[in-house]
Amino acid sequence: MSTLTEAPSPPSPTVTERKAPRRRGRWTPYWLLLPGILWLVIFFALPMIYQASTSVQTGSLEDGYKVTWHFATYWDALGEYWPQFLRSVFYAAAATLLCLLLGYPLAYLIAFRAGRWRNLIMVLVIAPFFTSFLIRTLAWKTILADSGPVVGALNSLHVLDVTNWLGWTAGDRVLATPLAVVCGLTYNFLPFMILPLYSSLERIDGRLHEAAGDLYAKPFTTFRKVTFPLSMPGVVSGTLLTFIPATGDYVNAELLGSTDTRMIGNVIQTQFLRILDYPTAAALSFILMAAILFMVTFYIRRSGTEDLV
Repeated sequence: MSTLTEAPSPPSPTVTERKAPRRRGRWTPYWLLLPGILWLVIFFALPMIYQASTSVQTGSLEDGYKVTWHFATYWDALGEYWPQFLRSVFYAAAATLLCLLLGYPLAYLIAFRAGRWRNLIMVLVIAPFFTSFLIRTLAWKTILADSGPVVGALNSLHVLDVTNWLGWTAGDRVLATPLAVVCGLTYNFLPFMILPLYSSLERIDGRLHEAAGDLYAKPFTTFRKVTFPLSMPGVVSGTLLTFIPATGDYVNAELLGSTDTRMIGNVIQTQFLRILDYPTAAALSFILMAAILFMVTFYIRRSGTEDLV
């Protein structure tokens, strides 16, 4: 008879062996994040704190400014410049809507119909970035000149009669009117609308369109039920990237508009660089930031999507 012998049990681990192995490089992600954090602190957080302290100061440039917690500056600034705030929001909203109406068909074309021309069209979309923002805006002064072909065509089509009735133009002129400012905003920020839309549309599975066709859905129904809902992250991202900088823009209103089309960015720039009223300028900046933050938060919640491109 053979007997079964038990295998010897392994030796118990020592105290040193019981310790979990030290994780190497666990601080590496934090070291990689450190430059970005320092950048945000130095160039974003500290200037914000400085501007917040400036907004509650009193004094003058000759005598110096002191922090006196004078919060009445906010109410005075809002009470005096609320028309410029409303005008900025209105111009930015109009430009954002125009960018969406112009950018969505182009983004759809690039994503689904461009074929071998896709790269070329994408280069044309981002081509304005190859030149200065200032040069692009100055070019519109030539495009919208009183003796230019654009104004002549609008006159022949009686479009200016409608825009005059709406208050967007004055007489036979387009420059120095709200229409010129909105056109400049639309042109300068249109790529910021097209690129997120294209990125969102490109990720849509084409088999969903085929499935909708198999269910006898018409093209418009497919777009309304499938394409547009799935592209909502791009719509939200594009509208935010267009509306936020357009609200605080001052270059287009300065070069293409007049004193009647001044936006809040022009007021802040004047207060900082010409009048030298730093507390009022800082207060206007914080009011603008708070207003944009409120509108963006409300818009994102109402849009029904949190997946931004």
